[in-house]
Amino acid sequence: MNPADLTLYFALVLGIVLIPGMDMAFVVGHSLTGGLRAGLAALGGVVAGAFCHLAMGAMGLALLLRTLPGAFTIMLVAGAIYLGWLGWGLMRAEPSATQARPANGPRAHSAFFGAMLTNLLNPKAYLFSLAVLPQFVHPERGGLALQLGAIGIVTAATQIGVYGGLAWLAAGGRRRLGTADAAGLRRQRLLLRGVGLLLWVTALYTAWQAWHQAGMAALG
Repeated sequence: MNPADLTLYFALVLGIVLIPGMDMAFVVGHSLTGGLRAGLAALGGVVAGAFCHLAMGAMGLALLLRTLPGAFTIMLVAGAIYLGWLGWGLMRAEPSATQARPANGPRAHSAFFGAMLTNLLNPKAYLFSLAVLPQFVHPERGGLALQLGAIGIVTAATQIGVYGGLAWLAAGGRRRLGTADAAGLRRQRLLLRGVGLLLWVTALYTAWQAWHQAGMAALG
């Protein structure tokens, strides 16, 4: 791939990553409630999911999702339910449950795989791969694996730059809130409710997309 192709692809991915969505909400939510390590673990899950999207898009799974609108809708509904469940858990949690845990403990583990699952339940990413890969991957040039690798590296670097920065900012806000006194506990409780509400809003928007997609499929 030439530098012009990579630059154009970077601009395209950056615009997508900057739009608030499931991945951003998940990373920020874990950074606020579990600290920077949990946020970075969630970021790792998002990046791993993105590589899966590219691989499966290259194998044609994205084409299957486009030709079967029902599968698209089901994945959107599953993603909305999962985000809603996470938001409900945060809204019910108490501040004492948000203290930092070891990086290799359940929090980091669940953050990584939860973020990866959330990413893989987003059918729009598969369709994005289907629409983008033919524009930037050229088998006639040879080195198909290298071209896909370059696209994957640019995608991962963009996600790390944007989501990593948000994770750092959110974790810093969490530390400043503190939980040493009654006022700090109240701030933590409000923070948990706020993040839970953010995940609920994202889940409702995803559910609306599923309803809209089902309606379009019925009309079509």
